[in-house]
Amino acid sequence: MGQRWGMLACILMLLGTAGTVWAEDQKKGTGGQKMEPHAIIKTKFGEMEIRFFPDVAPKHVENFINLAKTGFYNGTIFHRVIPGFMIQGGDPNTKDLNKKSEYGMGGPPGVRLKAEFNAKPHKRGVVSMARSNHPDSAGSQFFIVVKDSNFLDRQYTAFGEVIRGMEVADQIVNLPKEAGDLPLERVEMSVSIVEKPAS
Repeated sequence: MGQRWGMLACILMLLGTAGTVWAEDQKKGTGGQKMEPHAIIKTKFGEMEIRFFPDVAPKHVENFINLAKTGFYNGTIFHRVIPGFMIQGGDPNTKDLNKKSEYGMGGPPGVRLKAEFNAKPHKRGVVSMARSNHPDSAGSQFFIVVKDSNFLDRQYTAFGEVIRGMEVADQIVNLPKEAGDLPLERVEMSVSIVEKPAS
């Protein structure tokens, strides 16, 4: 009887180890290649793919990924566009057509990220977190720089960059707009997280 239990314990241990090895292989991807999360922002003008900067802005990257995985960004719009500068989105208030006066003021309840200002330059394609005057006030709103804007360096937390689809941002930034830089045309987004081979 004792021998049987000993054999069963060995089998369970081997199964557990196999499961751990499989999980590690999944993180590495096929062929042992290391994988990393990317964000895909889908709009009616096409997709933008974002690669993150977890080495310099880990908490901002984690926050964005967690929000995206819960569907937080889906149905929000790019509510602020400034040609020659940037497009901004990610405010949950923008899901409501009747809350235009509150666009730009929303975010996830209770989330106020500590600034992670870093040496990444705000060049074209960089994704950075919007905030109020207080450095530690970022929540969910982000902006994509369409033209080099180095005056933002170390003032805002750059946490990623667009590696595919900047022509989509160019289309959005040039839309006709009303007061407050709000586009006349709603450009809703959906954001998903996918695993890609690390570069």
